Amino acid sequence: MRRDSVTKVLLVDDHAVVRAGYRTLLEDESHLKIVAEADSGEAACRAFGVYRPNVTVMDLSLPGMSGLEATRRIVHRDPGARVLVFSMHEDTVFVERALQAGARGYITKDSAPETLVTAVMRVAEGSVYVDQQLAQHLAVQKSRDEDGPWSCLSTREFEIFYLLAQGLTSARIAERLSLSAKTVANYSTQIKAKLEVEGQGELIRLAIRRGLVSA
Repeated sequence: MRRDSVTKVLLVDDHAVVRAGYRTLLEDESHLKIVAEADSGEAACRAFGVYRPNVTVMDLSLPGMSGLEATRRIVHRDPGARVLVFSMHEDTVFVERALQAGARGYITKDSAPETLVTAVMRVAEGSVYVDQQLAQHLAVQKSRDEDGPWSCLSTREFEIFYLLAQGLTSARIAERLSLSAKTVANYSTQIKAKLEVEGQGELIRLAIRRGLVSA
């Protein structure tokens, strides 16, 4: 897109104060305009359909539908959608999952403020932008063929796996993802079978051992 045109941005984060900070930072640039905000994955999908932003800045940890699932749905709806993930998660498994879901970029919330502006501009122009350090770690991981045992999981399965690894019960996960308890239980059974673990305790130990969650 032309440098002198206005880039419409949708901000997705469940913290209003955080969104306000992003808005101030981005709108300091005359060619960036926040057209909408969303505090959940469901709201992000609705807002995308209404406002058709050039770039959606997406958090991953959201109430209800996760940022990963929201990204997947937005890109499925519009393959030309440009989603930039802006997340607290620094593990490369989240970078890979976000890119697989269709995101065009990934930076962490530890990045310098100007990095967000640069990333939004680059993604708006059609480039893929991944934080340099994360990109290097991802490349090293790929060169060593270290995809992790969860590479066999679908986006939804990985989402539930991550919540199980944090110690959440199936009932709590069902509430958080707006799913039925039976659906979560079925996913949990599938995940454990794919990962060849016997129960949630073993699943948590696997995630800790591979550095996905802290002990």
